Amino acid sequence: MYGVFYGLTRLGVVRSGRGCIGGAHRNISTKLYNLPSGDKIPGIALGVWRANPGRVGEAVKTALRAGYRHIDGAWVYGNEAEVGVALKESQIPRDQIWLTSKLWNSFHAPEDIEPILDDSLQKLRTEYLDLYLIHWPVAFKAGTDNEIDYDLTENPYPTWQKLEEMVEKGKVRNIGISNFNIRRIQNLTANPLKIQPAVNQVELNYWNPQPELLKWAKDNNLLLEAYSPLGSAEKVKKSLEVPLVKNIAKELNITPAQVYISWHLQRGTVVLPKSVTPSRIEENFKVVTLPQKSFDELEEAAASHPPERAVDPSEWWGIDIFG
Repeated sequence: MYGVFYGLTRLGVVRSGRGCIGGAHRNISTKLYNLPSGDKIPGIALGVWRANPGRVGEAVKTALRAGYRHIDGAWVYGNEAEVGVALKESQIPRDQIWLTSKLWNSFHAPEDIEPILDDSLQKLRTEYLDLYLIHWPVAFKAGTDNEIDYDLTENPYPTWQKLEEMVEKGKVRNIGISNFNIRRIQNLTANPLKIQPAVNQVELNYWNPQPELLKWAKDNNLLLEAYSPLGSAEKVKKSLEVPLVKNIAKELNITPAQVYISWHLQRGTVVLPKSVTPSRIEENFKVVTLPQKSFDELEEAAASHPPERAVDPSEWWGIDIFG
């Protein structure tokens, strides 16, 4: 459904990682997806959530040297200034890097959106973002950390209208959503939108594969992005020990982490592995196509157990986010 392109694009040439194994499995590290705007978003990004200050800058520079051209961040992560310095020091032209940030819950009121977007732009040392997402389908009242604005949460259209204005002003190229389930997506898109959401960034991994949401998104021309693709930090070790995944990795002479990242790409999603360790950053970018049999086995295994969502702040915020 989504177009995949290789070679020269608006983002320039992205250097390959591992070569084809035995000539049988092509490298898919440079996979790109078409968005409704015509832009092409790289299929693998460096996620900088939970990347500690003092380390995130080097992680970004390591990733760019390894061939990544997609950095996924957010205002609330608190590390945009360090990311901005790293991007400048990399000396890679701005138009060859895909840069994503996110609108935090406290700034959903239309009058608060442009100032906080400008803050992200200033910290990132850029004049525009390639993608700006509503971080959660939950609006807080201005000046609070968790006091829910129920009207704006259930009717995000005013927030979306302001994001559309940011596209018109050239401060953002594409807009999207994050952590929206099907009900909340439909609640937004029932409005007369000028611009449809380009992507929905959600938790997707072996423990929480969300096949229903994935199918719905494909049927409705909405690209999914997978955060915590190896499982949350607390589950990565368990993920890498799944016997089926270890067997596939051994057969293909790749690592279990590479199996998962390949699986996400072959599901048709953008994948956002997070690491500040240079060797792992490089490893995560060296992925190849899985044989169809292996892909199908992994898809079936992921759906064979009850889903386990690792990231759900519903209890903290006092609202059923995924209901």
